[in-house]
Amino acid sequence: MHKRIRQFVFTSLVAAVVTLSACGSGPVAPGYYRVERGDTVTKIARANRTTVANLKRWNSLSNPDAIEVGQVLRVAPPEGSATASSNVASTSTPKSADTAPATKPGPGITLVWPAQGDVIRNFNGSNSKGIDIANSAGTPIVAAATGSVVYAGNGLRGYGNMLIVKHNEDYLTAYAHNRTLFVKEGQTVQQGQKIAEMGDTDSDRTMLHFEVRYMGRSTDPARYLPSR
Repeated sequence: MHKRIRQFVFTSLVAAVVTLSACGSGPVAPGYYRVERGDTVTKIARANRTTVANLKRWNSLSNPDAIEVGQVLRVAPPEGSATASSNVASTSTPKSADTAPATKPGPGITLVWPAQGDVIRNFNGSNSKGIDIANSAGTPIVAAATGSVVYAGNGLRGYGNMLIVKHNEDYLTAYAHNRTLFVKEGQTVQQGQKIAEMGDTDSDRTMLHFEVRYMGRSTDPARYLPSR
């Protein structure tokens, strides 16, 4: 029960990070749209010549009526997606886009291992939202990819000293149970840069708990990490 509560809080924190990162009035990348007052998913879909089903799938929208002003939505299919040809403007059978399989995350980002050590727990999507890497205290933790630190602290019970790095509009990585943090919120980090040291804060052993979030949802880090 405590693990479920911690995971819910962590998911909420990640969602808040994504929302805060998306808010604002600045320009967005090609293929994305920032929600304005009065917008609906249907209106946005029509304006971008796609379908509501596509927008729901590309943005993991469980409730398309709950979009918020300032939220950034993907309005073009991910590169290489099978739905790239399902644009309403280029097909006479938009229903096929509604039934296309959901786009699997990757290979939208390439990661390096965040720490040396033994993987003592793998991702299963339910009670393990990432992987656990065990080694000795003080083992360097590095940024798995270049990005910006959007959270650095120990305010989430059960995760100890934790960092969350945003890499692009789709991907976040999280690093928990660190002994020491070497970066601060708002700081840009490079792939392979030391950002922390392995520890056992809020853990019964020394390890790194590492998660990958794709559009706010946990995904298996093994999809992006090179084979050892």
